[in-house]
Amino acid sequence: MSKFIEYLKTKSFRNNILAAIVTVIVLLLIAFFSLRYYTKHGQGLNVPMVKGLSFEQAVKKLEDAGLKYEVDSVFIMDQPPGIVIDQDPDPNTFVKDNRTIYLTINAGKTPNTKFPDIAFKTLREAQAIIESSRLKLGDTTYKPDVSRDVVLEASFGGQPITAGQIVPVGSRINLVLGDGRGNEEVDIPQLMGLTIDEAKFSLRGSNLSLGNILYDGPITDSAAAIIVKQDPMLLDSVTKVPIGTRINITLSNKQP
Repeated sequence: MSKFIEYLKTKSFRNNILAAIVTVIVLLLIAFFSLRYYTKHGQGLNVPMVKGLSFEQAVKKLEDAGLKYEVDSVFIMDQPPGIVIDQDPDPNTFVKDNRTIYLTINAGKTPNTKFPDIAFKTLREAQAIIESSRLKLGDTTYKPDVSRDVVLEASFGGQPITAGQIVPVGSRINLVLGDGRGNEEVDIPQLMGLTIDEAKFSLRGSNLSLGNILYDGPITDSAAAIIVKQDPMLLDSVTKVPIGTRINITLSNKQP
């Protein structure tokens, strides 16, 4: 033990301790500067703005800046196809070179979707279902029915459409709804002796509609022709019909 204590007092021991401390300091400095070099501390660049550019323009801008990129796509109907609609990180974010920038591109082709089942749904329910299927609510019209604001018919492009049919995303869907007055009745108007234009005006006022038009003999001028028959006809036993009933007429050049 005494020899060890004597060794601690020697110059050789002090030199060894000093050499060890210097070695540790050198190793720490090497590690610090190596890590600093490896991570390029204090070096980097601002992410360029590529949002709103075409995909080709965005790629060139990123590559010129020494950045990599990855691409995803979505479809937004109101945006031009093939443009960058989002980027991550945001523009002017400070990043290392060779960093990957994630781009979201608007797809160039309109995707399709299945038309949902909205039969006999209320207008509010149908609108929510339509919009969740990435479609748009178009025009709404009404026809006589005991149900109020309930979908009776749906159409796309002027043609009836049913659940399961394929339509482009963003399509406008027109609806025919019940007016809730289908169980009401109105008086049958007297159309005999009227022209077709006069009859249409009378029917509109009674919430009825014009049905089939027949002709009694040759008609040279349908606008001047007179209605000689109607079905249903106003009789003592039949005076009322449901709202929306179609009234068939027969035109003739003869007086009734």
